[in-house]
Amino acid sequence: MAEHAPRRCCLGWDFSTQQVKVVAVDAELNVFYEESVHFDRDLPEFGTQGGVHMHKDGLTVTSPVLMWVQALDIILEKMKASGFDFSQVLALSGAGQQHGSIYWKTGAQQALTSLSPDLPLHQQLQDCFSISDCPVWMDSSTTAQCRQLEAAVGGAQALSCLTGSRAYERFTGNQIAKIYQQNPEAYSHTERISLVSSFAASLFLGSYSPIDYSDGSGMNLLQIQDKVWSQTCLGACAPHLEEKLGPPVPSCSVVGAISSYYIQRYGFPPGCKVVAFTGDNPASLAGMRLEEGDIAVSLGTSDTLFLWLQEPMPALEGHIFCNPVDSQHYMALLCFKNGSLMREKICDKSASRSWSKFSKALQSTEMGNGGNLGFYFDVMEITPEIIGCHRFNTENHKVAAFPGDVEVRALIEGQFMAKRIHAERLGYRIMSKTKILATGGASHNRDILQVLADVFGAPVYVIDTANSACVGSAYRAFHGLAGGRDVPFSEVVKLAPNPRLAATPSLGASQVYEALLPQYAKLEQRILSQTWGPLE
Repeated sequence: MAEHAPRRCCLGWDFSTQQVKVVAVDAELNVFYEESVHFDRDLPEFGTQGGVHMHKDGLTVTSPVLMWVQALDIILEKMKASGFDFSQVLALSGAGQQHGSIYWKTGAQQALTSLSPDLPLHQQLQDCFSISDCPVWMDSSTTAQCRQLEAAVGGAQALSCLTGSRAYERFTGNQIAKIYQQNPEAYSHTERISLVSSFAASLFLGSYSPIDYSDGSGMNLLQIQDKVWSQTCLGACAPHLEEKLGPPVPSCSVVGAISSYYIQRYGFPPGCKVVAFTGDNPASLAGMRLEEGDIAVSLGTSDTLFLWLQEPMPALEGHIFCNPVDSQHYMALLCFKNGSLMREKICDKSASRSWSKFSKALQSTEMGNGGNLGFYFDVMEITPEIIGCHRFNTENHKVAAFPGDVEVRALIEGQFMAKRIHAERLGYRIMSKTKILATGGASHNRDILQVLADVFGAPVYVIDTANSACVGSAYRAFHGLAGGRDVPFSEVVKLAPNPRLAATPSLGASQVYEALLPQYAKLEQRILSQTWGPLE
């Protein structure tokens, strides 16, 4: 690195479940440096598997907070050894795995503000946490606290309207409530509670960083319309919680300048700004450069939808977050468990394990599949809560099997119709300028993307998002530097590489699916209610 000409840049960090990663992005928005530390491999002394500790009850999942601190030490030393020129860093931002919480012990702020540049961070912060193993997003041990929170606000739908989601076990408010109830002494000795994102930002600031609106929306505590903590939710979780959380801030806020520790130890410039860190999903939305009306579809082991919303309609399914790049708007997230594993299963069964035969089946069958509709859930689905395979013929009668080609199209059309139906229930509306950004393994199959374009009636683009949370964090650093709320994010990232057009809707697609979507939605309701009478 040292022999290269200086490049002014922003850093984008990602404190994810299994690693800490960083990218450097220059003023032309080119990624020119990346580095990572893998928890299991590089920090074996913490004894994690997949970056976490799975507890014997099968429900509790935690990560050691000092592992994250030490990972930051290692990655910065790696950058220094490679000759990375820290003096050129204008600003930095980052992402953290959503919903995890960190508990700073009384007196920790003092330790953060008086760091010695002669010592690594983990040596100076080892006594700063009242909880050493912190709950993360994989934890599902707080069902009792979820029911208590929903009861306090008048039910699951009321909580969703207020905070963007019904009560979820992994959400931070419920995790805090469990710690207060089961470990009141540790809670009383906690002066600040951070999310993984604001914790990481605090390390760079040398003082407590506020929680941003977008990641704060994943806590069951933030009123997403007013962007303030809900007093009812706070009171239902734990006492004195508002002062332990601090006031939330817009996601594009510059929360301060970098701590003198980094200036003296690594050579960061004194003017280097820290832009509020956010959650990994919101950072990915920024990395994919979604705009108003856009939708991102990640087609992986599970399928995930990111939606840009203007007027959300919170429901009992999915999540509504404050938008990380436009504080007037929202983003929604929907997750479907039965993604690529279900596609692989049908490929094995109906296309002789050949993806080229699978593609030919999609090419040889008509849009709408002659009215044959299928629901394919190998494991209990999240949205909707259905398991098993359910096939319906043109007369909406349940049948045991389809011919191979019909089966393939029924699977793919059904997966995408479900996504559109559930997106629209959260307030999503397709606009004339809507584009779909597809990522993940199945996005390499053009025939699958053609069905996606046809069902949604919008063009599909593909984009390389290997490090979307990291890259999105660097983009957000540039956005914060440029003025944040006063400058459109799209202006700041207009030099970034453009996605590639992969499919446009076929002629007549909208008529076919406008007729079929209501049928599919009614059949879904019939499966949910387990009634097989005539379809109304």
